[in-house]
Amino acid sequence: MAGQRVGYIRVSTFDQNPDRQRELLDANRVFEDKASGKDIERPELKALLAFVREGDTVVVHSMDRLARNLDDLRRIVQDLVARGIGIEFIKEGLGFTGDTSPMAKLMLSVMGAFAEFERSLIRERQREGIALAKAKGAYKGRKKALNSDQVAELLKRLETGCPKAKVAREFGISRQTLYQYCQRV
Repeated sequence: MAGQRVGYIRVSTFDQNPDRQRELLDANRVFEDKASGKDIERPELKALLAFVREGDTVVVHSMDRLARNLDDLRRIVQDLVARGIGIEFIKEGLGFTGDTSPMAKLMLSVMGAFAEFERSLIRERQREGIALAKAKGAYKGRKKALNSDQVAELLKRLETGCPKAKVAREFGISRQTLYQYCQRV
């Protein structure tokens, strides 16, 4: 019995439109993330990896949609193939199964390296843009999570012995952000 075709779509931000990827996927089920491809900490990717079974085929628009890190890309492909799950990359026209050719493996490494390189260029341009904006006085950084009244209330709650995790949840911030506010005092 042939397995399912399971699609994976990823866009980096909520404003990006995934329709271009969706249009080309011929899949029984699709998992869709709106997150950076810098690592594999994406909820729908994790759900897909837990969902697929031997005989299934994972279909992705392009390699850089699956991962922007060569090590992550290789690890995901190798894991799927080892579990008897095929993977197809539409844009690159490459597929990987248990009997993948050496040329396909080389292409995975080359194309994955380009995706990682592209991510590095994006980050470099972002840093340059921020530095330029700072020099012009136009960049003020990220908006603070809490205003001064909220910070005072947060600190007061901590002084009374309220657990940090509970305070962070109540203010809608991470514990790391809470610790940063505590260090500023």
